Amino acid sequence: MKVVNLKQAILQAWKERWSDYQWAINMKKFFPKGATWDILNLADALLEQAMIGPSPNPLILSYLKYAISSQMVSYSSVLTAISKFDDFSRDLCVQALLDIMDMFCDRLSCHGKAEECIGLCRALLSALHWLLRCTAASAERLREGLEAGTPAAGEKQLAMCLQRLEKTLSSTKNRALLHIAKLEEASSWTAIEHSLLKLGEILANLSNPQLRSQAEQCGTLIRSIPTMLSVHAEQMHKTGFPTVHAVILLEGTMNLTGETQSLVEQLTMVKRMQHIPTPLFVLEIWKACFVGLIESPEGTEELKWTAFTFLKIPQVLVKLKKYSHGDKDFTEDVNCAFEFLLKLTPLLDKADQRCNCDCTNFLLQECGKQGLLSEASVNNLMAKRKADREHAPQQKSGENANIQPNIQLILRAEPTVTNILKTMDADHSKSPEGLLGVLGHMLSGKSLDLLLAAAAATGKLKSFARKFINLNEFTTYGSEESTKPASVRALLFDISFLMLCHVAQTYGSEVILSESRTGAEVPFFETWMQTCMPEEGKILNPDHPCFRPDSTKVESLVALLNNSSEMKLVQMKWHEACLSISAAILEILNAWENGVLAFESIQKITDNIKGKVCSLAVCAVAWLVAHVRMLGLDEREKSLQMIRQLAGPLFSENTLQFYNERVVIMNSILERMCADVLQQTATQIKFPSTGVDTMPYWNLLPPKRPIKEVLTDIFAKVLEKGWVDSRSIHIFDTLLHMGGVYWFCNNLIKELLKETRKEHTLRAVELLYSIFCLDMQQVTLVLLGHILPGLLTDSSKWHSLMDPPGTALAKLAVWCALSSYSSHKGQASTRQKKRHREDIEDYISLFPLDDVQPSKLMRLLSSNEDDANILSSPTDRSMSSSLSASQLHTVNMRDPLNRVLANLFLLISSILGSRTAGPHTQFVQWFMEECVDCLEQGGRGSVLQFMPFTTVSELVKVSAMSSPKVVLAITDLSLPLGRQVAAKAIAAL
Repeated sequence: MKVVNLKQAILQAWKERWSDYQWAINMKKFFPKGATWDILNLADALLEQAMIGPSPNPLILSYLKYAISSQMVSYSSVLTAISKFDDFSRDLCVQALLDIMDMFCDRLSCHGKAEECIGLCRALLSALHWLLRCTAASAERLREGLEAGTPAAGEKQLAMCLQRLEKTLSSTKNRALLHIAKLEEASSWTAIEHSLLKLGEILANLSNPQLRSQAEQCGTLIRSIPTMLSVHAEQMHKTGFPTVHAVILLEGTMNLTGETQSLVEQLTMVKRMQHIPTPLFVLEIWKACFVGLIESPEGTEELKWTAFTFLKIPQVLVKLKKYSHGDKDFTEDVNCAFEFLLKLTPLLDKADQRCNCDCTNFLLQECGKQGLLSEASVNNLMAKRKADREHAPQQKSGENANIQPNIQLILRAEPTVTNILKTMDADHSKSPEGLLGVLGHMLSGKSLDLLLAAAAATGKLKSFARKFINLNEFTTYGSEESTKPASVRALLFDISFLMLCHVAQTYGSEVILSESRTGAEVPFFETWMQTCMPEEGKILNPDHPCFRPDSTKVESLVALLNNSSEMKLVQMKWHEACLSISAAILEILNAWENGVLAFESIQKITDNIKGKVCSLAVCAVAWLVAHVRMLGLDEREKSLQMIRQLAGPLFSENTLQFYNERVVIMNSILERMCADVLQQTATQIKFPSTGVDTMPYWNLLPPKRPIKEVLTDIFAKVLEKGWVDSRSIHIFDTLLHMGGVYWFCNNLIKELLKETRKEHTLRAVELLYSIFCLDMQQVTLVLLGHILPGLLTDSSKWHSLMDPPGTALAKLAVWCALSSYSSHKGQASTRQKKRHREDIEDYISLFPLDDVQPSKLMRLLSSNEDDANILSSPTDRSMSSSLSASQLHTVNMRDPLNRVLANLFLLISSILGSRTAGPHTQFVQWFMEECVDCLEQGGRGSVLQFMPFTTVSELVKVSAMSSPKVVLAITDLSLPLGRQVAAKAIAAL
């Protein structure tokens, strides 16, 4: 018999009552062109014929089941055919369809082309919608049946529907395919959400609790599909988080002026990467603040820590509150953190003893003001701490009972800063005496440091410095003035100059520098600071033109210093005097060394220099420091003696106002300026430190010990202790300066790879990440660009990548990559700008860009597994193919970090594609697992965009990585090609 079409063939089989395998054999005779059953819509045709009557045709259904089992038809074509049936009143037909779904809905697969796999995703979405409609219809009928008094039949069908729904949705693979389908067809997903709502309304009145809970469970699973990637388990078993602790200590010790926003972003990143619950995260921040307060050196450092804890950290938490979803939850978390904190009585008692007050009380008040705690919570927590303090060791002794605690002073200084800024905005020429009174008041006691710390913690220090630069500029020269205004102008110049030097030394010169404006004249102080002021790590040339001004001005200054009994003030051009003093000192020093001037004359000259304005002495010592560096040991005596002379105060009746206060600041400036030179020459100069704290964290490295030994020792101590203290942070920073980034990073990674106990390696990772925060950008470039490729490509080093150190290194590498990538669009912190930046050229020569034509580039970028020619050898692919097409125009490949990441992922791709397995392949697996684990909520991680699409199919061959969630996480699902690659990889699992 000649068969014209499929329908005829099915009817003939039914008439002649063929068995299923007979039918299959004859079908292949009728249609001998190979497996084109999906194109002929075989599943559709069979179902259509089977469902003609009120009950399904069992023989034709057996043909369909045989076709499914023998893979004549694809799962997607069967699912699509089922979802077309919409007469839910025919119970037996519905049940037959549910039975067919039962055959395969929990083990769907597809090994065809990417388009077929996407087809499976879409078909599954249609089938889910059909199941929901079917369930709703059954529930509706059950409700009607209950009213009519015949519940049994309806209940059976509803149970069958819910069972199939649950079976389909409980498979992670199915949910992953649905996740892709949702992105492919947003409108169909909306229809599913509507059906879900409708079903919820119908089932709300259902009396059977078992069916209702089953339906709720299915609803929860469906709603979880869009957020599949953002579910991470939080670490509930840990109580200490050394990374958060170290980041806070690092910021409080070294970066008080840093932007709040960048600290918030860094902390959020750490919280996400380590899955830290919010209450424990906030608790760790407070713990670190109290530890910082307790161990900060007395003086400026203590004031900085106080400002950081009580002014800056509440601001940080306010921003963190915006990041967290729901204000109410965050205030509850902060309250919970304080409840935990109050249990740490010894820590709080020690902080109270150090600060001479109830620290927790002040902190709670600040949090209340910022809306981080409700009033009731504040009062409740205060009462608890008050009760606790009654049993604490006696706080106040007789002598310090009257001393106001720093915390009170800092909190009071904060509004004062705003008032001073307003005062400084006024016209200086109108009331210079009034302004001098304000500045004089700032100099007394520790007022200046209090105000600067408060300004630094609240982000006002830059504008504070700006105002002083304008004042300094305004007072450099006054024409036609009498003695009184001249002395006021000299004082305003001197105080502003000293304050600016003090700010630059305490908080870094970046605070002083203005944004570069083209054509605008650079103020005198900025010029002097950049060219003449000694700083850590800055080498000055004493013969530089900046130290060699107009010779006539120098001669007149030398004559003035040598001949007159004291410095003249009227019409003095202070900026010229400051720039000329270096050359004048050279003349005077030469005259002294050649016997032209006696020591008495030198004393008279130095008294003259420091007698009226201390800034001249500062400028003179700045040059002498640069000069001493260039001299041999035996030639230094007279220069050092001159520094000694300039450092001592002048005991004379005839000094200008606020002389003692100015000398105190001058001496602290000179001590810091000379510190480097004195350390190198092993010379002692006693600076009269009247009321000034000694230099904190100075000279920490033990003499005559190799720095590698110091590094390994200090790391071992930190690892044993479990957290990094401020002193260790400073030692690490010094070692990073001395050894350079590669040396520092390489040696610390070697220490990590020596660890063999799992808990030690995890602790080491948390601590190393926080140590690397000293210069995360540069460390990441070295780690991902040099150290990791070196370990992965050298088989003799593979043994060091075994578990646990290998797992730990993978974790550390991912944390560094994510941190650097998320922050490298922002500015490097002031702390990091001081260090020599690695030249971008280093990375361009390390990874040459291949100049491919745009057409070839596009082809490489959009390549997937179906392009056999691209896949021939993983190592043949150029770097460009590691980018997805959407990134072609947005990723700047001249950026060193982007180049390093792209190349690392190419290396990973080639390791997965090679035939040699070993610890290095295991390492790649850990690296990718960590990338997935640290993903940002609800999207593909920024770092993973550098992974070639072709890596996905290689990766799922690794058993531990062959999970649907991993595939979804590592592919760029925002692109059609990304969805195809993901669908193909998941469907084949």
